[in-house]
Amino acid sequence: MAQIINRIKIKDEGGRIIGFIEEQDNGDKIAKDFYGRILGKYHKDTNKTHDFYGRIVGKGDVSSGLIWEDYLKKQKKNEN
Repeated sequence: MAQIINRIKIKDEGGRIIGFIEEQDNGDKIAKDFYGRILGKYHKDTNKTHDFYGRIVGKGDVSSGLIWEDYLKKQKKNEN
């Protein structure tokens, strides 16, 4: 089982933490929201990023995009 070697904070324009990317020793990355819920994963061996449901959302590492997408959805929901 892969071990987490680094945890990167993703912040909005105001400096507030909106999520985290956990880097694993095998090169994979896990994107999590502010509350620690998994939004998706980047798999280094296939060079693809999958969302929480396993759907491919991009070629390459777009894990931070998953965090921003989730954050913006929540912001829009709070406006209504």
